[in-house]
Amino acid sequence: MQNRLTIKDIARLSGVGKSTVSRVLNNESGVSEQTRERVEAVMQQHGFSPSRSARAMRGQSDKVVAIIVTRLDSLSENLAIQTMLPAFYAQGYDPIMMESQFSPALVEEHLGMLSRRNIDGVVLFGFTGLTEALLAPWQTSLVLLARDAKGFASVCYDDEGAIHLLMQKLFDQGHRHISFLGVPVSDATTGQRRHAAYLAFCKEHQLTPVVALPGLAMKQGYEFVSQVLNDETTALVCATDTLALGASKYLQEQRITSLQLASVGNTPLMKFLHPETITVDPGYAQAGQMAAIQLIDQITGRADPRTIIVPSHLA
Repeated sequence: MQNRLTIKDIARLSGVGKSTVSRVLNNESGVSEQTRERVEAVMQQHGFSPSRSARAMRGQSDKVVAIIVTRLDSLSENLAIQTMLPAFYAQGYDPIMMESQFSPALVEEHLGMLSRRNIDGVVLFGFTGLTEALLAPWQTSLVLLARDAKGFASVCYDDEGAIHLLMQKLFDQGHRHISFLGVPVSDATTGQRRHAAYLAFCKEHQLTPVVALPGLAMKQGYEFVSQVLNDETTALVCATDTLALGASKYLQEQRITSLQLASVGNTPLMKFLHPETITVDPGYAQAGQMAAIQLIDQITGRADPRTIIVPSHLA
């Protein structure tokens, strides 16, 4: 009975990551005294005494984390990953990449596989439809990015603030007929929150809202932009750079040059192709680094789950 428990079992019973248990076993730093005492109490209760060879196998090559993106071609998520990877590498973690395609079922499948492989932790790019019950087994070793959930660590963007910055900039430039191209409100952040911020600004400043909410794809920006343009429109706010890229292609084809385009993202592709576009940087790169640091701190017992809001700024 004495050696039937594994490090993973001790981690589960202690409510910590298996890397934290390893640090306790090897008397390493980076574990709070409270966490260390909890892990040691569980080991003592169950008579856990790992063999010397088992400890030797806990080298840096065993430190693995997973990053689950929604789409591998996402401009915003790639910006976050570019800063996330170096943060993991610097602490000796090997990241693996997976794609959810906005499917809760696929996330559940991925998390099940990662659990069986004893992965140390997960950064999950969140989306509407993920439930707390689905994520519950990973509560201490998971960080949500771009979404928040009660009791879980998360790194979120200031969606309302980003739209307010764009609207205020356009309003200060004299624009009074500003249309909005966005994402369906079934999406809580990029959709509902950014749309609500646009409507709130219009109400506060007595502007007439003109809205279309087609989705996230560049093609949808191209196909739906005509629905929010009329003879009075002088500016267009897009909820994402991807929508703005689609809209700008339509505007070029129609030789519409008087419209001021504005979008949330400040991605390199937008800056290169359309430097005249007013953009807000929501902090994608900063968020990636923050998510990695938060996850490492949770794995090592240096931090509990918390919510981090990344501030936006005009590019």
